Amino acid sequence: MPYEAISVFDIFKIGVGPSSSHTLGPWRAAQRFLNTLSEKNILQDISSVRVLLYGSLAKTGKGHGTDVAVQLGLCGDDPVTFAVDQIDPKMRDIASMKKLVLHGKHEIDFDPAEDIEFLMTETLPFHPNALTFLADTRQGDSIAETYYSTGGGFVVKEGEIISSADAAQLPFPVNTADDLLHWCIKTGMSISEIVMENENAWRSEKETKEKAWQIWKVMQECIYRGCHTSGMLPGGLEVKRRGAGLNKRLIAGRPYDDYESWVKTIRSGGKDFTYTLDWVSCFALAVNEENASFGRVVTAPTNGAAGVIPAVLQYYITFCGSDNGAAQQEKILQFLLTAAEIGSIFKKGATLSAAMGGCQAEIGVSSAMAAAGLTECLGGTQKQVMMAAEIAMEHHLGLTCDPIGGLVQVPCIERNTMGAIKAITASQLALQSTPDFAKVSLDAVIRTMWETALDMNHKYKETSDGGLAVNVPLSLPEC
Repeated sequence: MPYEAISVFDIFKIGVGPSSSHTLGPWRAAQRFLNTLSEKNILQDISSVRVLLYGSLAKTGKGHGTDVAVQLGLCGDDPVTFAVDQIDPKMRDIASMKKLVLHGKHEIDFDPAEDIEFLMTETLPFHPNALTFLADTRQGDSIAETYYSTGGGFVVKEGEIISSADAAQLPFPVNTADDLLHWCIKTGMSISEIVMENENAWRSEKETKEKAWQIWKVMQECIYRGCHTSGMLPGGLEVKRRGAGLNKRLIAGRPYDDYESWVKTIRSGGKDFTYTLDWVSCFALAVNEENASFGRVVTAPTNGAAGVIPAVLQYYITFCGSDNGAAQQEKILQFLLTAAEIGSIFKKGATLSAAMGGCQAEIGVSSAMAAAGLTECLGGTQKQVMMAAEIAMEHHLGLTCDPIGGLVQVPCIERNTMGAIKAITASQLALQSTPDFAKVSLDAVIRTMWETALDMNHKYKETSDGGLAVNVPLSLPEC
C-alpha cells in the first residue's frame, strides 16, 4: 500500500500567527507563486497581481490575517525569519503607497483594498481554503495559479501530482496506528526511536536533534514572552491578555531573571494540584495570546492549537522531568518525535484543517499528540502511548470551530488550556490502564473523527457562520 512520507518538521513548523491554514498556508502559497514567476523568468515583466480568496479564507480571512499573509508572501518575506514587529508598519506602507515590491525586487501598483478579493459566497470543490493568484505582464500575457491551504501550513497546488517515487523511502513506512504498532512490536523500539530512524531518510540524526531543539526553543521563547506581555489583543474584539497577569499572581513576588530561573521559581512553589493546573493554563494562554498577536509560534499541528503541546511539554519539564541538561534534552526529543508521528497519522487518516473538520481537527489532534508525547516521556509502553492519544481525541470528537468575529481568540485561546489539561488526563488514564482491554483503538477514533468531520455542518467549520460566532452579540467590523 502506498504511504505518505511526512517528517516531524512537516508537522512542526516555525511561523507567524494567528492561523496555520489562514496565515501560514496562504503566505507559503504566495511564495510558491513567486517561484513560478521566477522560474518562468517573467517576474520583472509583471504589471499587476490580484488575489482571490474563497470559502473559509474569505469568510474569516480578515480576522485570521490572510490578506496580511499574502502580501508578505508576495514581497518575498519568510514567516520563519520576518521580524513580527515590522508587520504592521509594512502593511501601512503598502496600503498608503499602493505599491508592492514583488520578491523584494520588482515594484508594482497594488491596492490591498482592491486587489485582494474576499469571495464570501464562492467555494472551490477540492477544499474550503482556496486562493487564486492572477498576474498580468506588460506584454499582455496572464498567469493564474490556485492553491489550497489544507491545514497545519500544508499547501497543495491545483493540478499538482506528487509521485510516490519522489517521496522519501522510509525504513518504517506508516499510514496508520496499526502500522506504527506493527513496527514497534517487530523491532522492540519505542515510537520515538521508530520516528528517528525514519527521519534519517531526510537528514542526519545530529541535524534532526538540532532542528527539534530549535522547535522547542521557539516554543519556550513563545511561552516566556506570552507570560510577560500584557495588554489587549488586536482585531477589535477587545480581549484582554491573561497570561501575564496569571503568571504574576502565581509567582507571588518571587524573583527570577530569565527563563531558566523562572522555571526554578515555579518549581519552588510545589506541586499542589490547583497550582500545577493554573500553570498549565498559564502556559497555554501565553502561547495562544502570542499567536493571536501575530507573534512567532510553532504550528503544532496548527496555529490555532499551538499552545497545547508547548504547555504540556513545559508541564513535563517543570513538574515531572529532570534538571539534568542532557537527560532533559533527550526527553524533549522523545516528546516531539512521538507527538509528531501521532499528528502525521491524523493528517493521513483524517484532517488537520478546521475548515474541513471543525476544531476537533485542531485542538483535538494537538491534545492527542501531547498526550502521546507525555506518555512516552513518563515511561509508557507503545500501546499506552497510542491509548493516550485515542483517549484525548475521543473526548474532542465533534468539537466545532466557531471563532467570534473570525478572530483566533474566542473560544480558541481558552480551548488550548482545555486541550492541554485533557492531554495530561488522557496520559494518566493510559498509564494506569491495560491497553489490551481497551474498547476503542487509535485508528478507530481517527476514522470516527473523519466521519464526524464529513457530517459536520459547514457553519461549524471555521466560517463564523454558526455557534458562538453568531450567538455572542458584538459590534465588530465585517470579517
